This record gives sequence, structure tokens and C-alpha cells, in this order.
Amino acid sequence: MRPPDDLRAAPVTLAIAALTGAAWLIAWALGRQEAVVLAGGFTPGHVGAPPGPGWPVPVILTPLTATLVHSGFVHLFFNLIMLLFCGRSVERVLGGTGIVILYLVGAYAAAAAEYPLYPDSTVPMVGASGAISAVLGAFALLFGRNKVKVANPGLATFLNALWLGAAWIVLNILIGLTFETSGLRLAVAAHIGGFIAGLVLAKPLLLLKWRGA
Repeated sequence: MRPPDDLRAAPVTLAIAALTGAAWLIAWALGRQEAVVLAGGFTPGHVGAPPGPGWPVPVILTPLTATLVHSGFVHLFFNLIMLLFCGRSVERVLGGTGIVILYLVGAYAAAAAEYPLYPDSTVPMVGASGAISAVLGAFALLFGRNKVKVANPGLATFLNALWLGAAWIVLNILIGLTFETSGLRLAVAAHIGGFIAGLVLAKPLLLLKWRGA
């Protein structure tokens, strides 16, 4: 499949990107970035605990609100570039509903992957990287070229998807080490969890789209 050239073919992806960018811009303009991180980030140690005065967002919703919170402009910019590049292609194939499902499931898969590693952590996990990783996983399966020399085409596609996922995680690590805001942890497991969700959902969502066509 060839990715579309026009972003107007992906209105839902554009809407998600616009909402994410606006959320960061408003928090920055009001000087409320730290408060937004604490309120909207996913904090593993808050799971199952009674709500506190500083937790205005229910814990069950924080994997979603965390996608609207970023540690800085570079963090936001890199995520939006990846979302727009991969999302425009995936939305063209899976439709608006498909991209929304990928994004939402990716956000929760990211939190689910992060929680077992740091169940008592009080450090918020922020950023849309986990949700975007699901979009990237679907992109890798739908648009990846079989450069790996394996006789089975399906296995070759899967291996290429894994290579793309590894590159995405390494890039996030490098950016995180360079620009990460003090006190925020780089959630590598969240990226992996989101990417796996995208790999798993890509084909079922494709079938769902064409059955409803």
C-alpha cells in the first residue's frame, strides 16, 4: 500500500493532533504545566488507591488524559510528527473509527504495560507516545516493505514491523535522555505495549472496515 500524500484525507488524525497540541499550548500559556502533569498523567501508584485532593481526574481515565500531557515542546513536536505521518496512512485504510480505536486501545495498552514494572511509582507517565505506538504498529503491518529475507511473506512483514518498532523506541529513548523534564520517567514499556496493540489490531480493524463497507 502507498501512503496518501494529502493530510486532508485523515480528518480524525488531524483532529487528534490539533487537540493534543492545543492541550499543551493552553497549559504552557497558563503556566500550569506541572499541575497538568500531576493531574492528568498516569501514575501507577494511584491505581486502586482512594482519590486524594490532588487527583481531580479519575485514575481509570488518566491513560487517556496522559496523551494530552507532554514534558516539553520537543516531546510534543516529535510525537505529533509521527502521529501525522503514520496516522494519515492508517486512517485512509482503517477509517476514522479504526484510528480512534487504535489510539484509545494503545493508550490503555501503554499504561497496562507500564504498571507491572512500577506498581508503586508516584512518578506520572505522560505523553501520547504509547497511543501513537499503536498507530505505528498498524502502519508497520499495513505499509511495511518486506526487506527481511524470509520465505514466509507474513513472517517477513511481521519482522519488518518489529524493526520499525525497535527504531521508534530507540528514538524515544534518545529524545527522552536529551530533553526529558526532571522527575518524569521515560516509559519504554509503554511504547512496547502500544506497539504490540497496534500489531494485534491492524488486521481485525481492516476486516471490520471492509465488512462494513
